[in-house]
Amino acid sequence: MTLFDLAIRSMRKNIKHYYLYFFALIFTVSLYFVFSTLQHDHTILEQTLASGSMTSGFKVANVLLIFIASIFIIYASSIFLKRRSKEIGIYQLIGLTKGAVARLLIIENVILNIGALFVGIGIGAVVSRLFVLLLFRLIGIEALVELSFSSEAFNQTLKVFLILIALTSLQIVVLVYRKTLIQLFQAERMSDMTKPVKGAVATIMALAGFGLIAFGYWLSANMLNSMLLINMVLVLASTILGTYLVFRIAISWLFSVIRHSKNGHLSLKDSLSIAPLMQRMKSNANSLTIITVLSAMTLTMVSIAYSLYYSNEETSRNAMPADFMFEADEEGRAQQIEFERQLETAQIEHATYEIPYYTLPIQFAEEAPEFMEDAFEVYVVSKADVERARIPLNEEVSTSLHYPSLAWLAKTIEFPKPLVVQQEGAPQFTLDEFANSSIFNMSFGTSQLVVPHEQYEQLKAYETGEEGRGLKVAIQLKDEAELERANGYYHAVVGEIEDGGPHSYYDQYRGSVEGAGVFIFIAAFLGFVFLLSTGSILYFKQMTEAEQEKQSYRTLRQLGFSMSELMSGIRRKQLFVFGLPLLIGLLHSWFAVQSASFLFTTDVTIPVLLSMGVYSLIYASFAILTIGYYKKVVKEAL
Repeated sequence: MTLFDLAIRSMRKNIKHYYLYFFALIFTVSLYFVFSTLQHDHTILEQTLASGSMTSGFKVANVLLIFIASIFIIYASSIFLKRRSKEIGIYQLIGLTKGAVARLLIIENVILNIGALFVGIGIGAVVSRLFVLLLFRLIGIEALVELSFSSEAFNQTLKVFLILIALTSLQIVVLVYRKTLIQLFQAERMSDMTKPVKGAVATIMALAGFGLIAFGYWLSANMLNSMLLINMVLVLASTILGTYLVFRIAISWLFSVIRHSKNGHLSLKDSLSIAPLMQRMKSNANSLTIITVLSAMTLTMVSIAYSLYYSNEETSRNAMPADFMFEADEEGRAQQIEFERQLETAQIEHATYEIPYYTLPIQFAEEAPEFMEDAFEVYVVSKADVERARIPLNEEVSTSLHYPSLAWLAKTIEFPKPLVVQQEGAPQFTLDEFANSSIFNMSFGTSQLVVPHEQYEQLKAYETGEEGRGLKVAIQLKDEAELERANGYYHAVVGEIEDGGPHSYYDQYRGSVEGAGVFIFIAAFLGFVFLLSTGSILYFKQMTEAEQEKQSYRTLRQLGFSMSELMSGIRRKQLFVFGLPLLIGLLHSWFAVQSASFLFTTDVTIPVLLSMGVYSLIYASFAILTIGYYKKVVKEAL
């Protein structure tokens, strides 16, 4: 029998352990191939406004995919190799050299991974057009999509995964040559339980773990200052280290306290849940920390992506309150008149509003945030003119400053605050709100100060001069369904965006939809890969532990314990293994999304909760699979 024949027989024997790994690997390869195809697809680039950012997005997605695929493949390979340590030792006992054993395992590794690679590429090639259709649906584009095979994507995918196969083959060689026969035969029985930290040291380190996590949460809510980059690194470092200490010290210490409180006499449930966890606390701490952090990253990415997509329309309207806007200078007036003429010819109903303004230099009278310490100029507009133009305002305040691009920095400021005009003899007045919406379309720049009409007339005496006066003309359509058609006439008059022309609300909305659509498309599928990988790692690890504990279950069954009694303790163990990382990951993600709330101008609680709910349900399916596998092992124990 050749090594190849032996490898095929071995794979058939171990297929029940490999099937989930094989499926996860195929999905990862397929997704990588699809993203590579989209990255080089000219149809997408021609149909979208944000083609450059879209290409960059798929490049970043591919890098993240390589990262998670590397962790998943190498970690899963190490679990499988540890599980087969005794088998590797037997091969050496019957006369195979270490080189022959290494070649045997490498043949298995290559067959399995090459098979997954080509199946994944084949599936990716077939479904890539479906992915394009889904992407177009998300970003609101209707276009004919043809089925084609990307040679660039094929070469890119082949190179990346061949490198990963080479790495896992090297991993096999290292294990075979470094492990002695004794180590191979004792690998499954070796406990990685370390001596628990006791007394005051354990208490201090456990509290330090919770303290580091709490510090990370607090800093994430207060990091918007000049040290933003350092703060982000500190948040990441403190939460990861804190999470590790919680799993490594706090949980271990808690288990030790429980065991000592019972004088070592654990119940059956405790013996099947707490005891196995304590025995493998070191490796559990490492894997659970990695899974918790990856889960938090995945949840944060998906939640932010869905929230941006969910709030896109309102965000676009906050930035571009008028459907179309013109400056009332000579060129702008001519463009406005021609545009309205074309709207009337096309029978598109609309209303025209004029909003006069003047420029005023102002400054906060009291201590101000760093970004607004100096005096700055604003366009002063009358609240009555703004309301007449059908631009929404907060009715509960009388004076508001509007500058969406800086509003996120002002979230920590308490209002009202006194403002002073930088002119001699000018009165002081109160600012009630820093709004996250604009009065003039974003393309006209600068900030706007909305004041009651009486105050508008009073402050006019301190304006910077005639050159600071102006008039904006807002055009609002009666029917929003006509926006796309009207936008075509608008650009026929003012020029295209690519040529430096201004943009309208519809342009802003379409661009935002494309950006958010691509983001949620990438985040959703990356999130699923992350979830599939982390869930699979936990599943593989628990499969291995179930096989190692099979003899214990056999003994317990022979002593008369029923399957339901054994499964009760096993469920408690899985609740910890799957539930605790999920719970801490959800908490990490919630605070991470809150720290990124400056990206949103609307309440995103609903999309965040929906994202977390869907993630938790899929994650729970791995726990159900694991419990099912344990049930099978317990049944076979007799």
